[in-house]
Amino acid sequence: MLELVKAGGWPMLPLLLLSALALAIIVERFWALRRKAVLPPGLGEEVRAWAARGALDPAHIESLRSTAPLGALLAAALDVRNRPREEIRERVEDVGRHVAFRMERYLNALGTIAVAGPLLGLFGTVVGMIQMFLGVMDHGVGDVNQLAGGIGKALVCAAAGMVVAVPALMFHRHFRARIDGYIVQMEHEAIALMDVLDPRNRRAAQAPVQG
Repeated sequence: MLELVKAGGWPMLPLLLLSALALAIIVERFWALRRKAVLPPGLGEEVRAWAARGALDPAHIESLRSTAPLGALLAAALDVRNRPREEIRERVEDVGRHVAFRMERYLNALGTIAVAGPLLGLFGTVVGMIQMFLGVMDHGVGDVNQLAGGIGKALVCAAAGMVVAVPALMFHRHFRARIDGYIVQMEHEAIALMDVLDPRNRRAAQAPVQG
């Protein structure tokens, strides 16, 4: 780390801090957005079975709410299960926005790092070039190899900015796409639960078969 700071000058410090922050966000989001943590296998089917049997009590619903984002969405539907379908849909949409917001936690910061990395790298390069040319004005061109080394040193910041920005941008897009996929599947599970809760469907299922 000290060698990088020495190679690129003080503008490398914020770039190193941004790289550490980006790495922490990426690791945290990978853990938080695991599929089994967001969409536990079989949870939707289990809740639909509860609803079909009428085995729903407040403690059961609260336990469901704390299991996962999908559980929170299904619990919101169960909270208003005796209301018209449109009201259930509105409640699910409202809670769904909050669930999506929680899943997108820290992603704005990751996107900001992806944008700020190249700008900080360019700033460090400009500062390095200014310092080099001021030295040329004061002491002349001198050794050409030394001049080339100064230019290379100034460009280190630009390269470092790209190294920070590219992974941050890639993981930002990856997490956005993963969340969008989760939201679609959660909507599917919520619609399936609303079908079970719909009194018309329940009456049709309970009606005797006419011979």
